Parts: sequence; C-alpha cells; structure tokens
Amino acid sequence: MSYPDPAFVQATRLSYDAMADEYTARFPDGLGERPVDRALVTAFAEVVRDHGDAPVADVGSGPGYVTARLAALGLRVFGVDVSPKMVALARSAHPGLRFHVGSMTALDLPPQTLGGIAALYSTIHVPDDHLGAVLTEFHRVLVPGGHLLLAFQTGEEDGHLLMTERFGLQISLDYYLRAPQTMTAALTEAGFGLLSRTVLEPVGEQRLPRAYVLARKPE
Repeated sequence: MSYPDPAFVQATRLSYDAMADEYTARFPDGLGERPVDRALVTAFAEVVRDHGDAPVADVGSGPGYVTARLAALGLRVFGVDVSPKMVALARSAHPGLRFHVGSMTALDLPPQTLGGIAALYSTIHVPDDHLGAVLTEFHRVLVPGGHLLLAFQTGEEDGHLLMTERFGLQISLDYYLRAPQTMTAALTEAGFGLLSRTVLEPVGEQRLPRAYVLARKPE
C-alpha cells in the first residue's frame, strides 16, 4: 500500500520542478571550484570502495554532478531526486548513469542494499520532526558497515528559512539550518557511528558555513 508524500516533500518537489532549468544552468557542477569539498567526496568514495562493491545512492541528486563524480571515482552509483524535472535534466546531462524519482522519506529499496549514501544539501529541506525518520531510513537500506555522507549549511545555532522566490520564480521551499552537533546527535540516535565532522567557512558569494559529516552503520 502506498501513502501520500508528506507536505514538505510535495512542496520541495514543486519548487525544484519550477526552478530546475535555471538551477541546472547556474550550477552544472557545484563541486567544480571547491577543492576541499571534492576531497571530502573523494574520501567518502574511498571508504565505501574499501568496504565492498555494493551500490551507492546519491540522494537529492539534482543536476547529477555529484552522481557523475562518484561514478568517476569508481562507485556503482545512481541518483535519486524528488523532482521529476531535475531527474530528466540529470539523465540528459549524464546519459550513462541511472537516475530516478524518489523520496528520502521512503526509499524504494530492500534493507541492507547500499554500500553508501551521499546526501549533499538535501536534508536541509527536511523538518526537524521528520529528520530522525529520514536518517533511520538511510540506516535501514545501508549494509552493515555502510557509509553515509551528509552536507548541509550550518551555523552555531539551528535556524529556519522559508524561501518564496529564487531566480525570479515563485516557490515555497523550507531550509533548515542545523548546527553540526544537532546533526551528529540525530545520527547517533538513528544508530550511526560518527567518523568525521568538517566545517568549511563561507567563501565568495556564500553566506553560511557548510558542514560535511561522515558516519557509518555499525557492522
């Protein structure tokens, strides 16, 4: 039996469908000019490869550039995004890779399927009262010893922003800013062990620090 998506998932889908073309044009490769970010993504790929060859999901794959980078690093990776328009654009840009529409609230996968999950700047749209369930879902589909890489805008305190316009387009998109300790506490509660926590200061046009958290499902 299928259930309707939570309201925040529906709002996120509609917002990214509306701005998919402009977003993809502006950010064809969000890692291209960020060497430290690339290094952290590369480290994730290495620890996943060292543990086995189970497939990896890029959850919230958007235009597909993270999926493509992980594939180039030797992972059997596919992309999942809530926005059908984003999935179509990712397929067009990266025809050799697999992308499908899905929600991190209910991944259409059996338990203990994935060797890794990368969720870069996608959990930022998950409300606090749904975050634990999303991390538990990630835990469910990872193999024992599987790795999870999260990236999110951060600060010293948690915060919330509702964006109603972007690229001149009308949207309704919630952003949840979480301090690193908030996310690591939620990961621990979901059954993960913490491996690393890195905070990158804003550069250029960036206004907020960014955090990368690498965690592992116990064997």
